[in-house]
Amino acid sequence: MNSFIDDFVQDFIVDDRWKFIAKGLGVTLEVTALALIFGTIIGLIIGIIRCAHDQQSVNERRGIAGVLLNFLNLISKVYVTVIRGTPVLVQLLIMYFIILVSAKSKVVVAVATFSINSGAYVAEIFRGGIMSIDKGQMEAGRSLGLNYVQTMRYTIIPQAMKACLPALANEMIALLKETSICGYIGLNELTRGGDIIRGTTFDALLPLFAVALIYLTFVMILSYLISIFERRLRKSDNR
Repeated sequence: MNSFIDDFVQDFIVDDRWKFIAKGLGVTLEVTALALIFGTIIGLIIGIIRCAHDQQSVNERRGIAGVLLNFLNLISKVYVTVIRGTPVLVQLLIMYFIILVSAKSKVVVAVATFSINSGAYVAEIFRGGIMSIDKGQMEAGRSLGLNYVQTMRYTIIPQAMKACLPALANEMIALLKETSICGYIGLNELTRGGDIIRGTTFDALLPLFAVALIYLTFVMILSYLISIFERRLRKSDNR
């Protein structure tokens, strides 16, 4: 017991080493939140483009708008294939050492990387959710005088969001954990904070277990909040 207390004091109390964990947690949450927002926006746009292309009629594909949509769909497919087919760590290193080499903030590099990475997965989640909605919903909206964008906004997307919620929740949790690789570019996020303590005190047990416990706690909190939201959605459907 005394040994555990001594190790705890040495790892976290001496020289205020707990601040490495606290500051790292702040960076992790910042990167996760921003990447989730931008990734969702990117994914929604890409998902809508791919769904709009798949829902085109043969005649619509021959017009100027159809040609433009075909081109955007091609770019979207390449984007999704490349991002989903390469490791996020490689993408992070490419972004840091090549694309955003002149960026002054490592947080910007991390947010850009995870936003682009998450956007590819979110796009497929949204595409699956949108395509799962009955085609009659789109036809009903168009028959009421709504254009394609209005029908998607007011009719299709709200229903698709309910279907996509479990998958989006999993993506959120995965994104939170994936930020642990940001230490490869020298960003002092949560995992690197624990690693700095380990390198200083030469004790791996408490710092790494503390990091794992913090990740687990936040994943459990997110899972609980999402379950509450899902229950409320189910109640609203039953009214």
